[in-house]
Amino acid sequence: MKKIRIGTRKSRLACIQAELVAGYIREYCEGYEAELVTVVTAGDKNLTKRLDEIGGKGLFVKELDVALRSKDTDLSVHSLKDMPVETAEDIPIIGFSRREDARDVLVLPQGVAEYDSRAPIGSSSNRRILQLKEMYPEAEIKTVRGNVLTRLEKLDRGEYGALVLAAAGMKRLGLTDRISRYFSVEEMVPAAGQGILCVQGRSGEDYDFLQGFFDRNAKICARSERAFMTYLNGGCSLPIGVYAECLDEEKLKIQGLYYNEETGVYNKLCMTGDSECPEELGIALAREIKCSVM
Repeated sequence: MKKIRIGTRKSRLACIQAELVAGYIREYCEGYEAELVTVVTAGDKNLTKRLDEIGGKGLFVKELDVALRSKDTDLSVHSLKDMPVETAEDIPIIGFSRREDARDVLVLPQGVAEYDSRAPIGSSSNRRILQLKEMYPEAEIKTVRGNVLTRLEKLDRGEYGALVLAAAGMKRLGLTDRISRYFSVEEMVPAAGQGILCVQGRSGEDYDFLQGFFDRNAKICARSERAFMTYLNGGCSLPIGVYAECLDEEKLKIQGLYYNEETGVYNKLCMTGDSECPEELGIALAREIKCSVM
């Protein structure tokens, strides 16, 4: 029996997500067993500042990369939206899960039915903040850090009047009943990769046993979204969002949000193209949307 050690962040949500891969291995991969190896990342330790102020998305993966390279783990499971757009050749992304709900949601304090605009909305994402100001122009937006459960505790203590979180995380945590409003992907363009899990492994090793876990459509969408982000040099600091979906076996639709720091202008655009060329479509949209805000 070959043991597969799966590296993951220590939060409850991260462990639930890693357990999806572990559960697949236990059920469908004869001759393999799986165990989780939890790691506390730099992004989990520093909860007082926004990510763009302390180093960006890479803070959630560096320690897991070290464990993978040193062979303390055999693969890592990440939320794709936490992954830098560039990954090292020696520890590539080897596959993507089926996408969970990619939308953002509004969450209110326990027992509250309507958002009180006198209380701040908690969000540390510049992408979300930009779009929230369209929908709630009178609201104060206040930074919030920590994992989902920590944020909910702060919300229920009265520190915030609402939070904006990812639907995927709420659903995987079994907290769908806490969701007050789903924002459409048109009114709140999601983060690249939102709702998709990616599995990272070591170059040259055999991971064929996971092929049944990986999803074709998620791979196509991820490639298109990450190409869009790469072209725009998108990280945590810029308000950039992108969401792709396979309309059928041949057609791919992608919509994006881009903010030009120099002009202070932002725009949302949509494009449809061939799903066989997802990177080209992502780059085409990025090029067009960048020109539109010059």
